[in-house]
Amino acid sequence: MTSELARTAPVTTGIHHFSPTVKDVERSAAWYQTVFGLDRLQRRAPHHGDEEGGYAVLLVDPRTGFLVGLHHHADRTTEEFDERAVGLDHIAWNVPTRTELERWAAWLDEMDVRHSGIIEMSAAGYAAIVLRDPDGIQLELFHRGG
Repeated sequence: MTSELARTAPVTTGIHHFSPTVKDVERSAAWYQTVFGLDRLQRRAPHHGDEEGGYAVLLVDPRTGFLVGLHHHADRTTEEFDERAVGLDHIAWNVPTRTELERWAAWLDEMDVRHSGIIEMSAAGYAAIVLRDPDGIQLELFHRGG
C-alpha cells in the first residue's frame, strides 16, 4: 500500500473484539481469564451465520472493555481457513461513527474489495461490514450505536 492510500483511508478507533475458534471453550476461557485477568460475561453469544451449531463464551477486560469471544462450533473443521476451525474466527475494528462506517463501505467499493455492505443489527445495537483478507480470513468494521 502506498503512503498516499494510507493517508486517505477512513478512520478506525482500534480493535473492538477478538474471536478465535477454540477446541475446548471452557479450558480456553479459564486460561484467558487467568492470563489476561478477563471477566466472564454470564451469557453465551450465538455465532452469526451458525446460530444452531456455534456460540461464544464472552470475556471482557474490565480495564479497557476489550472483548474476547471464544467460539465453539459443533461442526468444526481443520481444513483450509474457515471461521469454524480452530484459529482466528475474525477480528473487528471499531469505527467511531455511522458516517465513518458508510465511508468504509464506499472506500471498499472504490478499492474493489468485496464486502457485505452495512449489516444492520438494530436489535443488538450495532452495524458492521464484513470482508475477507486475501487468505479468506474474516474481518469486520464495527460501529455500535445510532
